[in-house]
Parts: sequence; C-alpha cells; structure tokens
Amino acid sequence: MTSDTSERGLERLICTVLTGHPCLPTEALAKVGDPPKPGMVADPPVAYGGEGWIGGNPNDYDREYCVDLAQLSAFLTETQPEVAEALALGEDGPTRRKFLARLQGEINKRGSIDVLRHGLKHGAHDLDFFYGTPSPGNEKAKTLYEANRFSVTRQLRYSRDETRLALDMGLFINGLPVATFELKNSLTKQTVEDAVWQYKKDRNPREKLFEFGRCVVHFAVDDHQVKFCTHLKGKASWFLPFNLGWNDGAGNLRRFIENAQKNSDEQNARIEHDKALVRVMTSVMKDDTELFKQFMDNEGFKRWVTDTVFGLTYRRQEA
Repeated sequence: MTSDTSERGLERLICTVLTGHPCLPTEALAKVGDPPKPGMVADPPVAYGGEGWIGGNPNDYDREYCVDLAQLSAFLTETQPEVAEALALGEDGPTRRKFLARLQGEINKRGSIDVLRHGLKHGAHDLDFFYGTPSPGNEKAKTLYEANRFSVTRQLRYSRDETRLALDMGLFINGLPVATFELKNSLTKQTVEDAVWQYKKDRNPREKLFEFGRCVVHFAVDDHQVKFCTHLKGKASWFLPFNLGWNDGAGNLRRFIENAQKNSDEQNARIEHDKALVRVMTSVMKDDTELFKQFMDNEGFKRWVTDTVFGLTYRRQEA
C-alpha cells in the first residue's frame, strides 16, 4: 500500500492515534460508528488517549463565539440538562446567543483555563465546563469526570472574514478550544520551521481564536520535532522547543523516540516519555506561571498534555 506523505496524511495519522479513526466526516469509523453529521456528536469512549478522543466536525465550529457548539451542547446536556434546556442550545435564538456572548466575554477577561476550572454564572444558572479527577469511591464525581469531552477537529476554518483559511487541527475540551496545530512533513521538504513561519506570517493574532488566553498553546509540528507558543504576536511570536531530551540531555525528539521504540515496549516508552515531559515543562514553562501551575497541579490538564504529546510522537514499530 502506498504511504500518504502529505500533511493531510500526517493529520490522518494523528487523528487515528487519538480517536481510533481519521476524523473525516465522509469516512466510516471502524470502532466508534458512523461519523456525526453537523450538529450531532459521537459518544466518547471510556478511556483517554488512543480511542479516548472524539473526532469533531469542522462544520460545528462557531466562528463568531469560538466554540464547537455541538460538543459544548452535548457536554452541558449530559452533565447539566436543566441548564442546557434553559439556554435553548438546540436553536439559534437570542437566548443561546446571549449565553454564548456571556461565555466569550468571560473567556476574554479570565482566559479559557480559568473558565474551565471555575465555570461561570449566567443569570440564575451556575455552569461548570470541566469536571476534575474524582476522589476514590465518589461515583457521582467519577460519572461527571467521564462526561468530559476531549475532541480533535481537522481543517478548522476559524476566520469570520477570510472564510477559506483553515488550521490543520484544533483541540477542544467540552467545546472550548485549547490548542491549535500547524503540521508539516519532512518528506514533502517542509519542517517545523515552516509551521512556525506560517503562524507568524499567515495567522492573524487579532482573530478571536488566536487572542491571548483563548487557546492555551499553539503547536508547530513536523514528523520529528514540535515547537509551541502561548502568545501569538505575528512575526514577534516566540516559539519554544517541545522536544523531549533523553537521559537529561538536550531536547532531541527523534533520538528519544527512536531509543524508546527500539529498547522498550509501548508501556515503558510511555513511562520514559512522561518523565521527560515533566523535565521539559519544568524547564521551558517555569516563567509562564499560570500555565506551569496548571501542568503541575491540575491532573486533568496534565493528563491531556501528556496523552496528546505521546499520541503525536510515538509510532508503534512494525512487527
């Protein structure tokens, strides 16, 4: 079978690792069922990572309010059904628009992470947007925690004005965007530096999705290296390496992955990966107090980061 060496092929590979299917609305999904039509969502599998992510539909992204409306509605309907009904999320009317404007305003003021952690009050309603790791034996908290919806959307058309512009991938937690990706493949003579330049040159930081505090991070990725930026500023955007060192060495993602794959099974490779990731995060994020605190103290956020990076970088060896 011919290998797909295009950027779309890399998208497909990442989505398959995260969700168990390539996240294409026109393709049948082998393990989750038929892909959702716009406005409909697939039920999330039980576990995170591997098949634990949900394939989002780019048509469900609301460019005006920067949310995946289908995923947000599904989360609120499952966890807070009375509130969801009162907000009339199923119809495009003034009640829903007022709520979405309120949500957007709070994210503009406090940032997405704070809204995910602390929720918001809207009229008579107190809304939660994320449920953290439950304590042992708390079945209600466990049920709510498992209702969190981690989704990945390919070819995300984000701009209200330039409607054909699209990001390679976006990650969402319960419908709120938390990370964006630009992907390159060295087999097509493009590298992570081309992805960095694309963010600096072609991604307008005045777009709502790219405003500081909206997404936690923006990743530039090729098949060997990863860089990230937490605040897009056009050509002044500062990208740091997200590569994983080996034996406390300098960041070298390719060397680490090759070593882990040759000398470890996937479980041991994951253990070494998570240790290295903590060292990297401690080194490069210590000056970003809020983001570093989230990684060290928020188990749900830490698990999301480690699952995502491992899914992006670990490729099983062929038998």
